[in-house]
Amino acid sequence: MAKLGKRIASAREGIDREKLYSIDEAVKLVKERAKAKFDETIEVAMNLGVDPRHADQMVRGVCNLPNGSGRSVRVAVFARGAKADEAKAAGADVVGAEDLFETVNGGTIDFDRCIATPDMMPLVGRLGKVLGPRGLMPNPKVGTVSMDVAGAVKAAKGGAVEFRVEKAGIVHAGIGKASFDADKLVQNIKAFADAVAKAKPSGAKGTYIQRVAISSTMGPGVKVDPSSVLGA
Repeated sequence: MAKLGKRIASAREGIDREKLYSIDEAVKLVKERAKAKFDETIEVAMNLGVDPRHADQMVRGVCNLPNGSGRSVRVAVFARGAKADEAKAAGADVVGAEDLFETVNGGTIDFDRCIATPDMMPLVGRLGKVLGPRGLMPNPKVGTVSMDVAGAVKAAKGGAVEFRVEKAGIVHAGIGKASFDADKLVQNIKAFADAVAKAKPSGAKGTYIQRVAISSTMGPGVKVDPSSVLGA
């Protein structure tokens, strides 16, 4: 077993690796240990009682964090005409149609979120091999295929985070920054947990949300009592 560095060993002091902390206690512990020279992201990970290999156990959705994510998000929109103008007015960083298709197809992707109007999907669909592996493919289930492009852009800019269960049955997301007040982080975590709970698939059996943990970018994980998160 590799020897822990002094920084990690120091950060783990005071954390019981087996204890399930309340969400308030866990956030306090994580914030106290976020001492990097940059504003660390606070992340939440949830183990779900699903097998995503089965279509009826796939978990996917979007959560509008009440206090934002603290992240600067670049948004691209595939739209034409009046809808393109709406997207630009709403603050989209990149807007286009065939021209944007050629740029992305050529390998230039300088955005973090991709939105499209429904009429653009036949064109955008041809970019599946480029956008899909990066998790950028627009999808109506998470609100990124919509005629309300202004609303979708504002949601993306305002702190909407997408989530999708991984092969191991885990969903995770960055829900704020270490500089956020503890109360705001707690509110964001509860909002995220609520969104995941509402996305429970029909094929899920037994305990759906099994384990929850939070951490900062450079800090140790802290286990959280799921009941304290789902009490929102």
